[in-house]
Amino acid sequence: MATRDPRAPVRASLPMYNLPEMRSANAAFWEAVRQELANRGDRVPAMLEFERKPVPVEIEPDTLFTQVCGYPLQTIYRGQAALLGAPVYAVNHCDGPNHRGVFVVHRNAAFRTVADLRGCRFVFNSIHSNSGMNLPRRAIAEIASGRPFFGSIAETHSQPENIERIARSEADATCVDCVTYAFFCRYRPQLAAMTRVLAATLPSPSIPFVSSSATPDGLRQRLQAALFAVARDPAWRNVRAGLMLRDIAPIEPASYTVQLRYEGEATELGYPKLK
Repeated sequence: MATRDPRAPVRASLPMYNLPEMRSANAAFWEAVRQELANRGDRVPAMLEFERKPVPVEIEPDTLFTQVCGYPLQTIYRGQAALLGAPVYAVNHCDGPNHRGVFVVHRNAAFRTVADLRGCRFVFNSIHSNSGMNLPRRAIAEIASGRPFFGSIAETHSQPENIERIARSEADATCVDCVTYAFFCRYRPQLAAMTRVLAATLPSPSIPFVSSSATPDGLRQRLQAALFAVARDPAWRNVRAGLMLRDIAPIEPASYTVQLRYEGEATELGYPKLK
């Protein structure tokens, strides 16, 4: 029987797409990964940490499995995590293991282009977010001429809550990951119907699955193999459908440097921060 090394990492979470309504889908995905790992001789924790924040203080050394935005992996989490794979989602604005941010406005708003957002009330989730801050910053840099663009701006720490703010006309615009928006539309259709996508940003690699850089190489390799099995084995078709997954692709850290390139380009255009 497979046994668990008491020194092995124990934390597992899926905090990026974690609406309360999604807990059963996320739990089913992790259970599939656990079964595939058990087939390879590893016993790992049964429970996901559903309360983990999308932007935690750090990637703890005992983190076996989680999903972390690729932008902070190169900034505040540099050296703390090892890539396992990039998800491929069956979602609008995703192309292979790439995604985009989408500017979201109220369905009745007069805005027709991103330029029309000048002077509006903008909300975003985190200064460490790629889709919430980095990608819209790059888009706005093209048209801001180095000057303040928005009428007001607020960091809220939640993309789903920002979509709700737009639906309730508590803010004028936000930018969220297109996958977040797709899940919001699936699980909260009445609120989503009060919003619309104004425009999409430039693409960047999707939010990767990672393990702590302290995870032993052998366990990390078996975890990656288990993840790819869940992504491709017909037995897990329903599990993938629950998370709108088409596949999970191998990806190199260098792929995520495009996010730092966008940061640099925004700075060169005189727009180093959302304002």
